[in-house]
Order: sequence, then structure tokens, then C-alpha cells
Amino acid sequence: MAIQFETKDHIALITLDKAERRNAVDGKMTRELRSALNRFESDPKLRVAILSGNGPLFCAGMDLAAFASGEAQDILRGEGRFAGFVAAKRVKPVIAAVHGAALAGGLELMLACDLVIAAEGTIFGLPEVRRGIIAGAGGAFRLTKRLPAVIANQMLLTGEPIGSDIALAHGLVNSVVPKEQLMTTALDMAAKIAGNAPISVKVSRAIAKYSCDGDENDCWMMNDKFWPEIENSEDAKEGAMAFVEKRTPIWKGK
Repeated sequence: MAIQFETKDHIALITLDKAERRNAVDGKMTRELRSALNRFESDPKLRVAILSGNGPLFCAGMDLAAFASGEAQDILRGEGRFAGFVAAKRVKPVIAAVHGAALAGGLELMLACDLVIAAEGTIFGLPEVRRGIIAGAGGAFRLTKRLPAVIANQMLLTGEPIGSDIALAHGLVNSVVPKEQLMTTALDMAAKIAGNAPISVKVSRAIAKYSCDGDENDCWMMNDKFWPEIENSEDAKEGAMAFVEKRTPIWKGK
């Protein structure tokens, strides 16, 4: 199993469980995460979920070896888009509990959540430009809504990550806690949410999300306009292969 699903009272615990692959998202994880999210949304007893990752880090993003071997369709498309999660039509809140690193698609999973608790020392980054692709799972437009434009642009254009101190100072995360307190803090927040009136929580979330994000359809349309060009470029293939082969990519600009 690539995803673990547990429940605690009214809380769903959804855990990325491919520690040996840095919880990188492939087709199998995508299908299982989509199923776990649908299970959470369809169970009236469950009111809030916590998304976390086993192993040394939260999620390193898309499994580029799987991407290079032809799993792009499974990973990036279909219900919920990337990982079956980033564009899922859901009404219940999800808290991201992140540690170690949230990189590329891992950060995009986090950005799709409603609240974020981070462990001290966690790094956050969108290194896609270093791999010949773009942050095409919502990161390119969601990051600028969560961070000042200059910081978001620095992350997007250099591919360099930021630390938990900067993330907290600029509102990318709700709180930063010692690693051993991560799940306890996330569970405490989840319990507070679960203790409130379910309909009130759903409606409050919907209004807040619309106020913040508006209608993201235009953003996804622009994303979809450019993604095929990127995905089919020689540089995208080179970036993925260079990563797998642990070498510096040779860009051709085409």
C-alpha cells in the first residue's frame, strides 16, 4: 500500500507511505490517495483529515522515474489532477502535517490543503525549473496567493527552497513545532475543527476559499494551455533522465 488510511473519532489520518521513495507520487499512489480522499469525503462521521508522510520527509513530489517511464497520464490527469488530490472537489477541511521537506508536487499537495502544521527544519520548494518542467499542479499560481510575490517568484524561478522560519513569517504555514509534537499539534487542531458544527465548518470553508482563490478555472486553463508544450519538450525528458541518472542536465531550450 502506498497510502495508509486510519480514523480517530471524527478525524481521518491519510498518510503517504513510500518512505523508500521519499513519498514520491507515482500512478499507484495517485489512485490510492484519490480513493482515500473519496472515502473521507463520503463518510458522514469524518469531519476533518490530516495528510502526512512516513519516513524522513513529507513528499519529494512526482516520481520522475515513473514520469519518464510513461506514467504521466496516471499521475497528472484524471479526477483531482495531480495525485488525485490538488484539484479534488471536496467540501471538508484537510490539515497538512509536514516534516523534512515538501518539494515540487509535495509542496503542491500542501498548498491544496486548508491548514498547515510544519516541523522545525522543514524546507519548502518548487524545483521544477531545474528538471525542465513547471509547477503544473497548482503551485505556479497558488504560491503567489500565499506568499509575497517576490518570494514566490524567487522560489519558482530559481528552484531554491525556503526554510520553516520564512514560511511561518510569511503565512505559508500556520505553526512550526518540534518534530515530536507535529502529529499531536495537528490532531489538536483537527479535534477543535471536528468539535464544531459540520455544516458551519463546510460553509465557512467554502466562503473563505472563494474569497481567497475565487474561481480557479482560469488559472487551470492557462496551466493546461502551456503544460503539453512543457511535457513534450526535449528539456522535460532530459530533466527527468538527468535526475534519474544523477547528473547535470544539458538543456537545449526546446
